[in-house]
Amino acid sequence: MDLFLQTLLNGLLIGGVIATFSIAFQLTFGVLHVIDFAVGAWVVLGGYLAYYMAAFLGIDGFLVMPMAFVLFGAIGYLMGPMIYNVRNSRTARPELMALALTFGIFTLLRGGMLTVWGFNTHSVPTALSGHSIMIGPVTVPLIRVAAASFAVLIAGGLFFFLFRTRYGLAIRATAENRQNAALMGVNIRRLSANVYGLYAGITAMSGVLMGGIYSVNPEIGLRYTLFAFFVAVLAGLGSLGGALVAALLLGVIEAFVATYGGASYSHLAIFATLFLVLLVSPRGILRRGL
Repeated sequence: MDLFLQTLLNGLLIGGVIATFSIAFQLTFGVLHVIDFAVGAWVVLGGYLAYYMAAFLGIDGFLVMPMAFVLFGAIGYLMGPMIYNVRNSRTARPELMALALTFGIFTLLRGGMLTVWGFNTHSVPTALSGHSIMIGPVTVPLIRVAAASFAVLIAGGLFFFLFRTRYGLAIRATAENRQNAALMGVNIRRLSANVYGLYAGITAMSGVLMGGIYSVNPEIGLRYTLFAFFVAVLAGLGSLGGALVAALLLGVIEAFVATYGGASYSHLAIFATLFLVLLVSPRGILRRGL
């Protein structure tokens, strides 16, 4: 029973961090209608930024998150119009062209990271590493609690922005119906750039958290891309609430399979779950996807 509770806790804590960049991934799809395969690269780059800032400046890695948000948010803002133009081009299948573009961005970023850093693995240093508390029979790693808490704050801030501000209303209106939003005076092109910048910044902050819990290297980006894609499909494309539920489910599934069956079976279990859910509910677990 103790092992069961420990595994459940670990899965929920990791799922909370995965939910952060998965919700941003869903938001980008809702507005730009693009499945961004570069999501894993943004996560890894955020982790690398935190590692090197902590190594050179001697600050706690988690304190780099605001810098990661600003830096990668600006990069995403500059890249947003390019993705918008490709997605709205007059080619026969613009959605496939946009998908190919994001895959190319991921490949370029991954290749650049391998060229600069090789296959070296680094962990983001933080004062919480190696410390834990006991709650009954369960060991609670403080770094995972802190990462999950930061993730909750990030996701909560995003939901507040989307549902309690006028600009958030414009974003949701655009995701619901782009033509109607444009008729109401929303500048879709500029809004798309802002949303992609917001997404890139949040994803980079998630990379800082994941780098503190695990480690970062250029090859692990594909794993996070698969996680985001799994959550998006399981939740239903475009469903923000479903992304939260699906990310927690993903974390729990991976934790239990790794503990009781072995880490080598975790991807098999994840995609088997995805297959079964899609058979029952093609629009996602909350039946709100596109």
